[in-house]
Amino acid sequence: MDKKVILFDADGVVIQSEMFVNHILEVTGLPREEVIPFFTGVFQECMIGKADLKTEIKPWLKKWNWEEDVNGFLIQWLEYEDRIDQKMLNLVKELQKNSILCYLATNQEKYRTEYIRNEMGLGDVFDGIFSSAEIGIKKPKTEFFEFIIKTLDINKKEILYLDDTASHVAGAQAAGIESHLYTNYEDFYNYVKPLLKEAH
Repeated sequence: MDKKVILFDADGVVIQSEMFVNHILEVTGLPREEVIPFFTGVFQECMIGKADLKTEIKPWLKKWNWEEDVNGFLIQWLEYEDRIDQKMLNLVKELQKNSILCYLATNQEKYRTEYIRNEMGLGDVFDGIFSSAEIGIKKPKTEFFEFIIKTLDINKKEILYLDDTASHVAGAQAAGIESHLYTNYEDFYNYVKPLLKEAH
């Protein structure tokens, strides 16, 4: 394997936290059909920067009888999903020591993108973050990956993509990027071990 860049998915790979929607269901006791439509509906527009989460969530908080205001809700959401896999972060740093550029490639709305970049500190660890909210396109569309290839100005054969969602892996493969379906840390470590020339 000869790669110069590895693209990492965030949630389920670098970030290992339960999704906040499950917490909402637990706290409110509401049936799924009263909560999930927000996430499958207008939230998807927030994910590509076409809508603002703080604006769109307001009527839903009222509907869910959520006691906190929008900012309080958002803070709780962001902190709830703030669970970095330290082993993966250490591996990223080892790969970088071996001259591999490491980027996050993630579907996120703008507020969590900034939280991941600044509050979680991943902007200081990774060489860059590609977010759907900033690109305007979501995975698994091939255009998402083509944007990254063009931005990095690199031969796509020198890129490896890692994701725990099969459809996203397929989207990257359709763009001509070698991709690996993430199942667990040990499996991925063994997969990229050939790139760790300084590994002992």
